[in-house]
Amino acid sequence: MTTRFLALTVCLLSCALACGGGGYEAGVYEDSEARYRMDDPGAGWSQVDVAGENDMAFSNGDLAAVIQVNATCEPRTDAPLSALRNHLLIGWTEREVESEEVVPMDDREALITHLVAKLDGVPRELVLTVLKKDGCIYDFALIAPPDDRFTQARAVYDRLLGTFSTGD
Repeated sequence: MTTRFLALTVCLLSCALACGGGGYEAGVYEDSEARYRMDDPGAGWSQVDVAGENDMAFSNGDLAAVIQVNATCEPRTDAPLSALRNHLLIGWTEREVESEEVVPMDDREALITHLVAKLDGVPRELVLTVLKKDGCIYDFALIAPPDDRFTQARAVYDRLLGTFSTGD
């Protein structure tokens, strides 16, 4: 059940995150749209192939957690961060926002939203981060069960966000 739910979660959120299709090597992701740096999540996390639906996804079976990253570059897109975040929540029900804040990230403002919601009736805890920079929208997501596993996965997620950079 957990593996199937993780796969469904990755697929659903991937659909909301637009298209990817590049490669991640030595801490650098690059495709035809974007190039950025971000550390690997480390031991216990495996890269998941989601057939080009997003740039990167990692899963941790012990934590039943998924971390996803995607960049969409369309210079004419100028939606507010909150509207971009709402797009990521399509399919999630009974949403309860725990916290939301605008924080500095890679010399811009990013919106970080922590919430509990249900997907197909199954409760999950999420952190969604949205950043706009130089004509690109960067989406980050952590999804895990709403228990101690979320807390453990959140530490990894926060560390990864701290290593994100679009520069060389």
